[in-house]
Amino acid sequence: MTIAQTYLQVIQKRFNNVKELGDGALAQLEGAELHWAYNEESNSVAVIVKHVSGNMLSRWTDFLTTDGEKTTRNRDDEFINSLSTKEAILAVWEEGWQVFLDALASIKESDLQGHVTIRGEKLAVIDAIERQMAHYSQHIGQMIYIAKQVKGAEWQTLSIARGQSQAFNKAMLENSHEK
Repeated sequence: MTIAQTYLQVIQKRFNNVKELGDGALAQLEGAELHWAYNEESNSVAVIVKHVSGNMLSRWTDFLTTDGEKTTRNRDDEFINSLSTKEAILAVWEEGWQVFLDALASIKESDLQGHVTIRGEKLAVIDAIERQMAHYSQHIGQMIYIAKQVKGAEWQTLSIARGQSQAFNKAMLENSHEK
Protein backbone atom coordinates (compact mmCIF):
# COMPACT_ATOMS: atom_id res chain seq x y z
CA MET A 1 0.00 0.00 0.00
CA THR A 2 1.32 3.47 -0.88
CA ILE A 3 1.58 6.33 1.58
CA ALA A 4 -1.19 8.13 -0.33
CA GLN A 5 -3.52 5.12 -0.02
CA THR A 6 -2.71 4.88 3.69
CA TYR A 7 -3.39 8.59 4.13
CA LEU A 8 -6.76 8.36 2.39
CA GLN A 9 -7.77 5.42 4.60
CA VAL A 10 -6.59 7.15 7.76
CA ILE A 11 -8.40 10.43 7.12
CA GLN A 12 -11.65 8.67 6.30
CA LYS A 13 -11.38 6.72 9.55
CA ARG A 14 -10.47 9.82 11.58
CA PHE A 15 -13.26 11.96 10.13
CA ASN A 16 -15.76 9.16 10.81
CA ASN A 17 -14.49 9.06 14.41
CA VAL A 18 -15.00 12.81 14.71
CA LYS A 19 -18.55 12.45 13.37
CA GLU A 20 -19.27 9.65 15.86
CA LEU A 21 -18.25 11.95 18.72
CA GLY A 22 -20.62 14.64 17.43
CA ASP A 23 -23.35 12.03 17.01
CA GLY A 24 -22.79 10.95 20.61
CA ALA A 25 -23.15 14.49 21.92
CA LEU A 26 -26.27 15.13 19.84
CA ALA A 27 -27.85 11.87 20.99
CA GLN A 28 -27.70 13.04 24.61
CA LEU A 29 -29.36 16.42 24.04
CA GLU A 30 -33.04 17.26 23.66
CA GLY A 31 -35.14 20.35 23.06
CA ALA A 32 -33.83 23.46 24.81
CA GLU A 33 -30.51 21.73 25.56
CA LEU A 34 -29.65 21.93 21.86
CA HIS A 35 -30.20 25.70 21.93
CA TRP A 36 -28.42 26.50 25.21
CA ALA A 37 -25.53 28.95 24.99
CA TYR A 38 -23.38 30.24 27.83
CA ASN A 39 -23.92 33.86 26.78
CA GLU A 40 -24.87 35.95 23.75
CA GLU A 41 -21.37 35.67 22.29
CA SER A 42 -21.42 31.86 22.52
CA ASN A 43 -22.92 29.41 20.08
CA SER A 44 -25.40 26.69 20.90
CA VAL A 45 -25.00 23.14 19.63
CA ALA A 46 -27.76 23.88 17.09
CA VAL A 47 -25.80 26.84 15.73
CA ILE A 48 -22.54 24.89 15.62
CA VAL A 49 -24.29 22.12 13.67
CA LYS A 50 -25.67 24.67 11.21
CA HIS A 51 -22.23 26.25 10.75
CA VAL A 52 -20.35 22.96 10.34
CA SER A 53 -22.91 21.72 7.82
CA GLY A 54 -22.80 25.00 5.89
CA ASN A 55 -19.03 24.78 5.75
CA MET A 56 -19.16 21.17 4.56
CA LEU A 57 -21.68 21.93 1.83
CA SER A 58 -19.62 24.86 0.61
CA ARG A 59 -16.15 23.31 0.83
CA TRP A 60 -16.95 19.81 -0.38
CA THR A 61 -19.47 20.33 -3.18
CA ASP A 62 -17.30 20.06 -6.30
CA PHE A 63 -14.27 20.04 -3.98
CA LEU A 64 -11.62 19.61 -6.65
CA THR A 65 -13.10 21.89 -9.30
CA THR A 66 -14.68 25.00 -7.70
CA ASP A 67 -13.75 27.49 -5.01
CA GLY A 68 -14.61 26.09 -1.60
CA GLU A 69 -16.40 29.29 -0.62
CA LYS A 70 -19.50 29.02 -2.80
CA THR A 71 -21.40 32.16 -3.76
CA THR A 72 -24.56 30.45 -2.50
CA ARG A 73 -23.20 30.15 1.04
CA ASN A 74 -24.48 32.62 3.62
CA ARG A 75 -21.97 32.08 6.42
CA ASP A 76 -23.41 34.83 8.61
CA ASP A 77 -26.80 33.09 8.56
CA GLU A 78 -25.16 29.93 9.90
CA PHE A 79 -24.76 31.72 13.24
CA ILE A 80 -28.46 32.51 13.60
CA ASN A 81 -30.31 29.94 15.70
CA SER A 82 -33.09 29.08 13.26
CA LEU A 83 -33.30 25.28 13.57
CA SER A 84 -36.20 24.75 15.95
CA THR A 85 -36.42 20.95 16.32
CA LYS A 86 -33.98 18.16 16.98
CA GLU A 87 -35.15 16.53 13.75
CA ALA A 88 -34.23 19.67 11.77
CA ILE A 89 -30.85 19.87 13.51
CA LEU A 90 -30.10 16.22 12.77
CA ALA A 91 -31.19 16.59 9.13
CA VAL A 92 -28.81 19.53 8.62
CA TRP A 93 -26.04 17.64 10.43
CA GLU A 94 -26.44 14.53 8.27
CA GLU A 95 -26.73 16.51 5.03
CA GLY A 96 -23.38 18.21 5.60
CA TRP A 97 -21.63 15.02 6.65
CA GLN A 98 -23.05 13.08 3.68
CA VAL A 99 -21.74 15.61 1.17
CA PHE A 100 -18.40 15.76 2.95
CA LEU A 101 -17.85 12.02 3.41
CA ASP A 102 -18.94 11.28 -0.17
CA ALA A 103 -16.47 13.86 -1.49
CA LEU A 104 -13.72 12.54 0.76
CA ALA A 105 -14.35 8.98 -0.43
CA SER A 106 -14.11 10.11 -4.06
CA ILE A 107 -10.61 11.56 -3.69
CA LYS A 108 -8.08 9.51 -5.62
CA GLU A 109 -4.43 9.03 -4.87
CA SER A 110 -3.51 11.25 -7.82
CA ASP A 111 -5.77 14.06 -6.49
CA LEU A 112 -3.51 14.43 -3.46
CA GLN A 113 -0.87 15.97 -5.72
CA GLY A 114 -3.26 18.71 -6.81
CA HIS A 115 -4.57 21.97 -5.45
CA VAL A 116 -7.93 23.46 -4.58
CA THR A 117 -9.04 27.02 -3.98
CA ILE A 118 -10.79 28.36 -0.89
CA ARG A 119 -11.74 32.04 -0.91
CA GLY A 120 -9.32 32.54 -3.77
CA GLU A 121 -6.40 30.99 -1.84
CA LYS A 122 -4.67 28.08 -3.57
CA LEU A 123 -4.09 25.17 -1.19
CA ALA A 124 -2.61 21.72 -1.62
CA VAL A 125 -5.40 19.13 -1.44
CA ILE A 126 -3.78 17.60 1.65
CA ASP A 127 -3.61 21.03 3.30
CA ALA A 128 -7.29 21.64 2.57
CA ILE A 129 -8.20 18.26 4.07
CA GLU A 130 -6.08 18.84 7.18
CA ARG A 131 -7.51 22.34 7.55
CA GLN A 132 -10.99 20.84 7.70
CA MET A 133 -9.87 18.18 10.20
CA ALA A 134 -8.75 20.94 12.55
CA HIS A 135 -11.90 23.00 11.94
CA TYR A 136 -14.41 20.18 12.38
CA SER A 137 -12.60 18.72 15.39
CA GLN A 138 -12.63 22.10 17.08
CA HIS A 139 -16.37 22.46 16.62
CA ILE A 140 -17.15 18.89 17.66
CA GLY A 141 -15.11 19.54 20.80
CA GLN A 142 -17.25 22.61 21.45
CA MET A 143 -20.41 20.55 21.02
CA ILE A 144 -19.15 17.97 23.51
CA TYR A 145 -18.13 20.65 26.00
CA ILE A 146 -21.55 22.30 25.80
CA ALA A 147 -23.31 18.95 26.11
CA LYS A 148 -21.25 18.09 29.20
CA GLN A 149 -22.16 21.44 30.77
CA VAL A 150 -25.85 21.01 30.02
CA LYS A 151 -26.08 17.37 31.08
CA GLY A 152 -23.89 17.56 34.18
CA ALA A 153 -23.99 14.28 36.10
CA GLU A 154 -26.26 12.78 33.40
CA TRP A 155 -23.50 13.07 30.77
CA GLN A 156 -22.40 9.73 29.36
CA THR A 157 -18.76 9.87 28.38
CA LEU A 158 -17.78 9.37 24.76
CA SER A 159 -14.27 8.23 25.62
CA ILE A 160 -12.55 6.55 28.55
CA ALA A 161 -14.46 7.23 31.77
CA ARG A 162 -12.65 8.93 34.62
CA GLY A 163 -10.81 6.47 36.79
CA GLN A 164 -10.95 3.78 34.10
CA SER A 165 -7.73 4.43 32.17
CA GLN A 166 -5.78 1.50 33.61
CA ALA A 167 -8.61 -0.97 33.00
CA PHE A 168 -9.06 0.36 29.47
CA ASN A 169 -5.35 0.10 28.70
CA LYS A 170 -5.23 -3.44 30.10
CA ALA A 171 -8.20 -4.50 27.93
CA MET A 172 -6.59 -2.92 24.84
CA LEU A 173 -3.34 -4.75 25.52
CA GLU A 174 -5.13 -8.06 26.04
CA ASN A 175 -7.10 -7.58 22.81
CA SER A 176 -3.92 -6.83 20.87
CA HIS A 177 -2.36 -10.11 22.05
CA GLU A 178 -5.42 -12.08 20.94
CA LYS A 179 -5.06 -10.94 17.33
